[in-house]
Amino acid sequence: MPIHITLLILFAALLHAGWNALLRGGADRLWSMTMMCIAVAIACTVAAAFMVPPAPASWGYAMLSAVLHVGYNLFLVRSYRLGDLGQTYPIARGSSPVLITLGAAIFAGEHIAPSTLLGIALVSGAIISLAFSGRELSVPSLPYALGTGCFIAAYSVTDGIGTRLSGAPLAYTVWMCALWGVLMPLVYIGVRDARSLFSIRPGMFTALAGGLVSLLAYGIVIYAMNEAPLGAVSALRETSVLFAALIGYLFLGETLTARRVLACAVIVSGTLLIG
Repeated sequence: MPIHITLLILFAALLHAGWNALLRGGADRLWSMTMMCIAVAIACTVAAAFMVPPAPASWGYAMLSAVLHVGYNLFLVRSYRLGDLGQTYPIARGSSPVLITLGAAIFAGEHIAPSTLLGIALVSGAIISLAFSGRELSVPSLPYALGTGCFIAAYSVTDGIGTRLSGAPLAYTVWMCALWGVLMPLVYIGVRDARSLFSIRPGMFTALAGGLVSLLAYGIVIYAMNEAPLGAVSALRETSVLFAALIGYLFLGETLTARRVLACAVIVSGTLLIG
């Protein structure tokens, strides 16, 4: 992988951990997430007006990815309602490369190399270490964190295929994110109401800025997927779990134990082996 692609992915990982910290620190996370999506929708709609649409063969993937992103949003919000950033985030992000690899082996007949099996074992063991304290479950949000990982795996594969069929990775990203940004407010209104969505609240501009940061982070990853192997990009992106643990400690007052740091480091090592 070229060094500039590696550095871009690491930067995207830092941005991704940053906007997740903004979401975790918010009082009403569903509202904050929806405001992020509104910012994404506005920015992408404006950008799309100046771009040639992606190839028609990729449109179905863009629509599917938008739906999967909404599911990811809902599970992520639920995860942060129940768990710390430093525990929930590594479980969600660390499980996705494992799921992608296993899915490719089961449904696409891909061969799993010994190094990949070792990576899966490391990630799985580290997730168990984060999730349990002795024999007791220490992460109440575990089902939702793993569900978030499933959505990450699903939209990552979908977008990886979609970008390659699009002929224009940037245009594909913009159109997909515009669809996603429109769907999420509709879901919010269905769950609550339009008045609560568009009311002026403290933290509104922070949430809108977080949406733009998330868009930049994912745009970088989409670009990298077009320039490097999907598994390598997905794995390197998951170094964000270390950034998340550090941000949770410095800015959210979360505990940073030696066991948690070690587990995050093992997750990163495992995902790099998978990639």
